[in-house]
Amino acid sequence: MNIPPPQSRAATAADPTTPTLSIVVPMFNEEDTLPALFHRLGQAMDKIGESYEIICVNDGSTDGTARVLAEAHDRDGRIKVLNFSRNFGKEVALTAGLDATSGAAVVPIDADLQDPPELIADFLEKWREGYDVVYGVRRNRETDTVLKRWSAAKFYQTINRLSGVSIPSNTGDFRLMDRRVVGAVGRLRERNRFMKGLFAWVGFRHAEVFYDRPERIAGETKFNYWRLWNFALDGITGFSTVPLRIAGYIGMLTAIGAIFYGIFLIVRTLIYGIDVPGYASLMVAVLLIGGLQLIVLGVIGEYLGRLYEESRKRPLYIVESSLGLTQDK
Repeated sequence: MNIPPPQSRAATAADPTTPTLSIVVPMFNEEDTLPALFHRLGQAMDKIGESYEIICVNDGSTDGTARVLAEAHDRDGRIKVLNFSRNFGKEVALTAGLDATSGAAVVPIDADLQDPPELIADFLEKWREGYDVVYGVRRNRETDTVLKRWSAAKFYQTINRLSGVSIPSNTGDFRLMDRRVVGAVGRLRERNRFMKGLFAWVGFRHAEVFYDRPERIAGETKFNYWRLWNFALDGITGFSTVPLRIAGYIGMLTAIGAIFYGIFLIVRTLIYGIDVPGYASLMVAVLLIGGLQLIVLGVIGEYLGRLYEESRKRPLYIVESSLGLTQDK
């Protein structure tokens, strides 16, 4: 792998035509958090002393987010805005933000300040050492419920066992990526997007920076357990075909069991004569086989639905308006 030495990256970052850092902030109904976000980001970037831009992606917010973003752009031209025509989801909003960046390095960050902007300085230090991806790893998840911590741990264990791509646990989208990593991720245009998996799939040399994740500064999380469940399904089906294989194994084992049970019935009839099987055992067998068939069909349907989504070739997102960007992508 050809890793640019630190001095080459310093020279690239010094190019006056492009900022050193592009900070991508996807958001949905974050009106209350934005003043504190821009204040903290500005303070952190002033201490770092590098040129930067902030790409804010308004994912169809229904509160005053668009108004606050417009006011922020008027005060500081480095704050640039993409307004979606409707809500397309965080993963797509993050993709649009990455598409719009021009910096030598890119940092996605959440608007709720659970990802501390001060950590960007540590990311930059690792990037100068030659790492292409520097991701933040949560030391603990004390701000999450016990159920969410347990389900998150099980999800990462499951997906890392099923897929051929190792996705670091206790990491979110908060990380620094070199421009060539962003270019590689930008070539991946599937509709059902699991960005943590896509970031891991492209590879490159990576490093970790550990941090403690604080509480949200305002508002409520937009992810309930149902959305997290669907998010996990997108991750597993997007990076592994093992569920299809498991469905096939279930069908095969069920068929083998049925064959042996049929042989047992024939032998028993030949030895003991004909008897009338009980209604309860018959219903159990019918319900068992029917349930297994529905499970297998459901797994197949998940993959088939994703193939249908890809075949329609619709754009990932539609930009209604933008501020500070020369063109919509």
